[in-house]
Amino acid sequence: MGWKAAQKLVQNWRILRGDNVMIIRGKDKGETGVIKRVVRTQNRVIVEGKNLVKKHIKQGQGHEGGIFTVEAPLHVSNVQVVDPVTGNPCKVGIKYLEDGTKVRVSRGIGASGSIIPRPEILKIRTTPRPTIAGPKDTPLELVTKKTYDSATGKGMPSL
Repeated sequence: MGWKAAQKLVQNWRILRGDNVMIIRGKDKGETGVIKRVVRTQNRVIVEGKNLVKKHIKQGQGHEGGIFTVEAPLHVSNVQVVDPVTGNPCKVGIKYLEDGTKVRVSRGIGASGSIIPRPEILKIRTTPRPTIAGPKDTPLELVTKKTYDSATGKGMPSL
């Protein structure tokens, strides 16, 4: 990617995987779907079951060839998040609640201003957290060991 293309990348992504979006431009204009994948390096999203194209795949080792229908990526500017209250496409804004939590809200003409919930699919971990210590984990005795005394200054490295 060149430096000009890198300048045009979306910095603050407000569309997440699992969001319900409406396609506002292209051959599937007006249809809604769920975002399957976000390709941030190309400013593109793949919407489940939309923007279908035929792809010719050559036969190779371990898979058959043929003509397959696959979902092509859409540019992020061609989709908008659906307002959960009105069901219309809207822009996404950021708001902080009284308790300090950051939430996404619907903005724009005809938008309700309601909170857009975070998709449930993002809360599911694909790989479980390890429960037993591995060979590269620091032992608990070394973590809890006191190595510096602030009163005497003992344990401070000499510079």
